Order: sequence, then C-alpha cells, then structure tokens
Amino acid sequence: MPGDLTNQIAVVTGASSGIGKAVAGALGAQGATLCLLGRNVEALQFTTSRVAKFTVDLGDEPQIHEVATKLQKDLGGVDILIHSAGLFVPDGTDTELPGDFDMQQRVNVRAPVLLTQELLPALRARRGQIVFINSSAARRSPVGVIQYTATKTSLKVFADNLRDKVNPTGIRVLSVYPGRTATPMQAAIHRLEGKDYRPERLLQPEDIASVVVNALCLPRTAEVTEIDIRPMQKP
Repeated sequence: MPGDLTNQIAVVTGASSGIGKAVAGALGAQGATLCLLGRNVEALQFTTSRVAKFTVDLGDEPQIHEVATKLQKDLGGVDILIHSAGLFVPDGTDTELPGDFDMQQRVNVRAPVLLTQELLPALRARRGQIVFINSSAARRSPVGVIQYTATKTSLKVFADNLRDKVNPTGIRVLSVYPGRTATPMQAAIHRLEGKDYRPERLLQPEDIASVVVNALCLPRTAEVTEIDIRPMQKP
C-alpha cells in the first residue's frame, strides 16, 4: 500500500451491506475514522472503535440535508466521501410500479449529487477524495435494465463534470465500474433472471474495496479517475 489513511474521516453511503460494507471495513483497516450512512447501519459491527453510524433513507431529500448538516457539525471536516448506495429495479416486470424509475433516480443520482454538494466545502478544506461506486451498466446498455442504466450513466456524467470543477482545488474524483459482484442485490437480480446464484464465480466486495483503497492511498502526484473491474470467470 503506497500510504495509509490514519485519522482521515471517511463518509460511506450504502454501508449496510455489499460493496459499501466492504469498503468501509477496508478504510477502517487503514486507520480511517468511519461515518457510515445507510438504512441498517446500527446492526453493523466493526473492529475499529472509530465509527459513527447514521440511519438515513437516501431517497428522502430532507433526510440527506439533515444528515449532511449533522456530519459537518459533528466532524469538523471530511477527507473521503464514498457513494456506494444504489437501487436496482428491472424494467418491464409484473412488479414494476410507475414510481420505480423516480426512486432509482433519487437514490442512484439525486442522493449522491446532493450529498456531494452539501459536503463539498468540507472536502475542499481537506483536499479530499470522492469515490462513486457506479456499475458496468454505465458502460453499455444491457437489455431489460434501461432505467437503471440511465441513472448510472447520469451518475457518470456528474462525476466527470465534478472532477473537472474540483481538481484545481486539490480534490480527487474516482468512478468505479464493477461487473457482477456477490452482493444481496446481485442475488436478487439472479432470482429475477431465473438463474442459479453462484457467488464464487462473481467479483467479491472485498476485491472492489481493495482497488478503491489502493487508489485513495496513492501519492498526490497521481489520480486514478476510472476503474473497470469484472469477474474473472465470464458467463
């Protein structure tokens, strides 16, 4: 590891499970103080004592504003912001509701945009780093997930434009595009597709956490802007 994250303050959304939980654990192992955002974070147990937990519904804008205000008041600064929360609803199923796309838009795009805007002054003060855990869907248009793909493509555009704006102030911005990863969301997707769920054939959340932390620990002479990562075993 090129460096460590000792005493840096890291805010992680979607920390209740999957990639967000793995990234939080890896950050904690590198010495970061964790601020975990999610619906079920109170149930999480981490070996480090430097953990603050905030229960928040990222589909609710007033809750985002409230938690961002509390973070800035309690922490006094932010070094790392990890956007890992995400919502997937397939297109054209019998269970699809008219509001499904709106909810995906709120959680997958609006929430990271709002939280970034709220915490940007704190990140600028520390020359911080922002990571967007996106999806391989943003790189292509898989059949049956056009709504989800639209939200992830929007997130990519936001991250790219944000990078251009904040780089001069010393902030690094990374987008990660994982393929299928062994998470509760992926298990649900396999059930919807009628496929056997074999997590051992997929990316592991810890794989993604490892590359994210390595990028965050790089010297300030370098910036990793994008990471594409796929399962080694292809369907």
